[in-house]
Parts: sequence; structure tokens; C-alpha cells
Amino acid sequence: MSPQLLDWKSRGHFIEYGTFKHRIFVRQIGDVSAPPQKTLLLLHGFPESSFSFHQVVEGLSTRFDHIVLFDMIGYGLSDKPLNNFGYSLFEQADIALKVWESLHIQGGHLLAHDMGNSVATELLARHENNVLPAWFGQGFQSITFTNGSIVLQLAKLRVTQKILLTSYGKYLSKLVNFPLFKHQIKSAHGNAPLSDMAINNLWENNLLQDGHKKSYLTIRYIKDRRRFEKPRWLPALSTTNLPIHICWGDQDQVARVQMAYYLKEHVCKNATLSIMKGLGHFCQLGNPNKWLEYVLNFYKDLN
Repeated sequence: MSPQLLDWKSRGHFIEYGTFKHRIFVRQIGDVSAPPQKTLLLLHGFPESSFSFHQVVEGLSTRFDHIVLFDMIGYGLSDKPLNNFGYSLFEQADIALKVWESLHIQGGHLLAHDMGNSVATELLARHENNVLPAWFGQGFQSITFTNGSIVLQLAKLRVTQKILLTSYGKYLSKLVNFPLFKHQIKSAHGNAPLSDMAINNLWENNLLQDGHKKSYLTIRYIKDRRRFEKPRWLPALSTTNLPIHICWGDQDQVARVQMAYYLKEHVCKNATLSIMKGLGHFCQLGNPNKWLEYVLNFYKDLN
């Protein structure tokens, strides 16, 4: 591992999940006794990990006393099993709750990116249906969505993503190398700047436990979106009274900016919409300072 990732790992710990005791990497920053109003819960995207937020946690700490991050199963430092895990959004939502329960989290502000948005919409659906666990009694204070395919029909999936979702995906995964990975990341990110170091960090996290060969498993979440987006997740967004922030980089070539406008106009009309000019898909990596400016501005009007 690079010194950066080793340092990140050394500041966290692992918990076990489920019958098969899959290990999940967890990290807390700040005051663990902070109230929900001062707690931020982060959900990373695909093909990322909690480390994708490493350049913005210091800035986020100017608003939040307690920040909680973890790597979902199949990502980063967490286990990446071939068997005994389905890689569904429902499982990843269960894992989020397991992590928060282990840390005695009673509620907080939720901020998600990319695939994390999909996990967030499932958690929101549970909130709207009053089925969140009792220990999470203070619930979500707000939810911020950043660049992710919440409305799948408006997404422009890369060719590689489409193939990974077919029966040929397992074989394509075996051919994934750094040049192909780099091309896909830059293609998805768009014309906004993204450093080679940022891409190298993404690749390094994918290499752990041969994760780069298991992307045909982790990308299964898109199948869940196809099935449950319209009957379950978009209705939850349309009816919620929670403060919602739609915060989008306008150079994203997968979860295009049209998606953000659609969500505001047709799904969640009471949401706050922020269009991050000149930022791409991996906003917090491409321009962390600008990302922080847009993200933090939303919280100024919240208690």
C-alpha cells in the first residue's frame, strides 16, 4: 500500500458483518460523542472507497464534529468475497446500519456519492416507511446526493459497465488492467481536471484482494436500480420531508447533469439544487476545495 493508504488504514478499525463474518473497514474522525446534528455519515461510490473523501474530511470538520466513514463490502479495505454475499443495495444498506449501530450512532446528516446515492435512497425508503431500527431514533437530519445514477434512464453508462452487467462480465473483469481502468475513469469524469494521483489511488484500492477482478459483482447494484428505482426509491424521494440537497458536477459524463435537473423538477421539488460548475463525476477528488464550497453552503441554513 502507499503511505497515504496505510495511514488511512492505521486510523480506522474493522468490524465483522453477518454469518460469514465479512470484515468492514470503519473510520471515525472527531468527537464520537457529538449529537446527530453535528454528525456526518458518508457513503462512497463505485469503484471507490472511504479513501475518496480523504481530501475533504478536514474541510467537512469545520461544520461537523463527528464524521463516520466505512468501506462497503467489495470496496477498499473491506472484504471482497466471491461467495456468500450478493452485492445488493439492500445488503449495503444493512451494512451501513450495522456500522452505525456498532458506533452507537443515533442519527446524523447523510452525504452520498455515486453508488452511495443508491444506498442512500434505500435508507430513505426505510425512513419513509418507518422501518429504521429503534436505536437510530434521531434519524437523518438531511441527505445530500452528489453525482450518481439515481435516475437510471438518464445515465450514460460506459461500454465496459454495460458488458460487466451481462453474462460476459466475469470474463471481462479478468482483463481489467490499469490503462483500461484509467480510460474508464477519465471518460466517466468528463472534461474537468482529475490528477493521475487520484486515479492511481482509485486503482490501488481496487487492487486490494483482487477487487479489480470482481467488478462484475460490485456493479450488480445497477440491476437493483432497474428493478426498484420507480416503485420504491423515487417515490420515497418525492414524499420525504427531510432536507434534501442535490449537488452535481456539471461535467459528469455518466450521471449527467440532466439527472440533477430532472430530480429537482419532477421528483423532489422541495430539494435544494446546487450545480457545481466545471466539476466532473469524481468531484471530491477532482476539485476538493470547490466541492467543499458547494457542499458546506447547504448546511448554513440548517440547525
